[in-house]
Amino acid sequence: MQLGTGVAAVVTGGGSGLGAATARALAGKGVKVAVFDLSEAEGKKVARDIGGEFFTCDVASEASVKSALAAARAAHGPERILVNCAGIAVGMRTVRRVKETGAIEPHDIPAFARCIEVNLIGTFIMIAKSAAGMMRAKPLNGDGERGVIINTSSVAAEDGQLGQVAYAASKGGVLAMTLPVARDLAREGIRVVTILPGLFETPMFGSLPDEARQALAAQVPFPSRLGSPAEFAALAVHICENGMLNGASIRLDGAIRLAPR
Repeated sequence: MQLGTGVAAVVTGGGSGLGAATARALAGKGVKVAVFDLSEAEGKKVARDIGGEFFTCDVASEASVKSALAAARAAHGPERILVNCAGIAVGMRTVRRVKETGAIEPHDIPAFARCIEVNLIGTFIMIAKSAAGMMRAKPLNGDGERGVIINTSSVAAEDGQLGQVAYAASKGGVLAMTLPVARDLAREGIRVVTILPGLFETPMFGSLPDEARQALAAQVPFPSRLGSPAEFAALAVHICENGMLNGASIRLDGAIRLAPR
């Protein structure tokens, strides 16, 4: 896909972290970007910085997604790019023994369900609703390409750590559906690719003390540092531009393989 002013994109979780970096990178290529986020303050700031538009969106709500997409299409025309970055993390073991009392507590079920609802179901709602819009649009090039969908999984999908069962399950679902969704949409000229980021400089790590951040960075074989959101964004842009990337899941992780803890 050739990026430029005639192309519109939607980036979920675009108010911060990987989503914000991707929104900025696409805008830098001349793409009209709609920033979807629950945080109005953060989302509006990114949209203002890049000359895009902000729309409040809860990806886990079909009604919210439908409303946000309708508003984005009214502003920019049909999206040809969807980047799913919205997500949450839950840290809790399957069952834990309370040290102070000796009580045995199973994983909080609503917390598990919410993680699946946002990370997996929310991603799929965005995929299905956006792909339906792309299918109504005319092809962009001689290959018959109508759009590209980029999802965000995690290396935890393959090497989930202690306490990551909900997060790993949600991101594993995103990984698992990449190929079948790509096959579903292939005849319509819509590509689907998933990125599995490793340890990146995101708000999730922003609250950690320097010592903890340095310890995490030291686990990455090379380069031994946390990834930059700009590096995630650069890969997202390349996926958009490289028409042969389809049905693929790409680890972006400095060769890290997560230890149990």
